[in-house]
Amino acid sequence: MGGASIDRWVDLSGRGQTWLRDIAGPAPDAPVVMLLHGLGATARLNWGACFRPLSAHFRVLALDHRGHGKGLRTRRFTLADCADDAVHAAEEVGVSRFVAVGYSMGGPIASLAWHRHPEQVAGLVLCATARHFVSRGGARVARVFLPAAAQAARLVPGLAQRRILERMLARIEHPELREKVIEEFAGHHPATLVQAAGAVGGFSSTDWIGRVDVPSAVLVTLRDTLVPPARQRRLAESIPGAECYEVDGDHDACVGAPAFVPTLVAACRSVAKRAGLEP
Repeated sequence: MGGASIDRWVDLSGRGQTWLRDIAGPAPDAPVVMLLHGLGATARLNWGACFRPLSAHFRVLALDHRGHGKGLRTRRFTLADCADDAVHAAEEVGVSRFVAVGYSMGGPIASLAWHRHPEQVAGLVLCATARHFVSRGGARVARVFLPAAAQAARLVPGLAQRRILERMLARIEHPELREKVIEEFAGHHPATLVQAAGAVGGFSSTDWIGRVDVPSAVLVTLRDTLVPPARQRRLAESIPGAECYEVDGDHDACVGAPAFVPTLVAACRSVAKRAGLEP
């Protein structure tokens, strides 16, 4: 079984500090997965149910992205910077190669980590995500209006954050879980989250995702109303040799679908084995 969890602050090669969860695997030489969360979440909110099951097979690393939770503070959010942050964080704790595991917004971040640092990314597991999230017209609209929205969020950060939190809490009844969500959200920077939404809206890997040359898997959330399953499947079809897994759930399957965790573990183990990281 997996070992102890160490929560630490790590320096990102002079870029600033970010929070990293580091859970030991079943052996010192266990393969490593880097978990990359979705927009508006944190590592704990997105992956909490997955930490221990994954640590039975892997050393598990997970960080909060810029402006999210305990993530690095910045006035300029880019997905490429988040990808670089993940690689630098891994290097800081002595990890030279890992399987990048991304959920929703974390999918582009994982893909960009491979695109920008192919020597460090041994495989990809992409969940509830796509090559692009909105039409080109929608992306142009976002680029026009989101800078103003980000500025407004800086001017009234408390109001913006309360509105986001209220929408999430409306779907949660358990008192202890509500408290955990409130605690995680306390670290969010609303203006950065607005920028992150714009970055997701403007993202497209269509021109280069077909050049991925590491073992990959795509986990499709079958009832996803945010990222249509057909778009997720097109991502799988675009990556040479990618395996496709399915989970009966909506976009919150990582916390709401019982089958998500075992399916994720199976996908990560398959990718690690094909990459030569796991016997």
